[in-house]
Amino acid sequence: MGIQRKVICALDTSSVPEAVATIRRLAPFVGGFKVGHALTLPHGLGVVETLRDAGAQRIFLDLKFHDIPNSVALAVREATRHGVWMMTLHASGGPAMMTAAVEEAQSHSEECQPILLAVSVLTSLNQHILTDHMGTDRTIVEHMAYLSKLAVDCGMDGVVSSPEEVKEIRRAIGHGVIVSPGIRRPDQNLNDHSRTGTGPQALADGADYLVIGRGLMESPDPEKTLTDYYLFDAAGSH
Repeated sequence: MGIQRKVICALDTSSVPEAVATIRRLAPFVGGFKVGHALTLPHGLGVVETLRDAGAQRIFLDLKFHDIPNSVALAVREATRHGVWMMTLHASGGPAMMTAAVEEAQSHSEECQPILLAVSVLTSLNQHILTDHMGTDRTIVEHMAYLSKLAVDCGMDGVVSSPEEVKEIRRAIGHGVIVSPGIRRPDQNLNDHSRTGTGPQALADGADYLVIGRGLMESPDPEKTLTDYYLFDAAGSH
């Protein structure tokens, strides 16, 4: 896989024209595009076809499904019908929910089956919130490793992990896919992410894909931005 194919651009906009323009500009430099609530809530899942027509061959649907098993299975069915490449579910929905999602995905032809990713601990959360407000006694790394292994044991294809925990999560799940958001340049604003890291370090620790949003969408020269800030370290090596 070419190094740039490991980058997924997050379409952080609710504007279809802006998303289409971004895809046309960035498609040669990235491996896929992430779509979330900002685009799907006002425009429906049909927006996936619009984005694909603009050149987004691989769509990562990041809606983080979390509901009773039957409801999540129906959601996976609809997303699969729209041909998404990968999608997210909350691991905290439990084994029955994840198993229902996996069974639904596997009921489709092999070429149509999406990659199912489990979300364990959002990158916006820190240890204080996890312990004092959510009642979890485990450390963030322990909780992520536990939920990530549970997800893979339930048949999920992989997990989402912040750059800080990739190494531990890779050790916990083995061969599963790891997608890492919260990728930042050393000088970049953290925005709403509490746990971040650089692209080279996340890849070195075992991530398969990096999710980058504002840093790419706002760049006047995305190829140079990727090369200089996200995919290479200060010494100029991968």
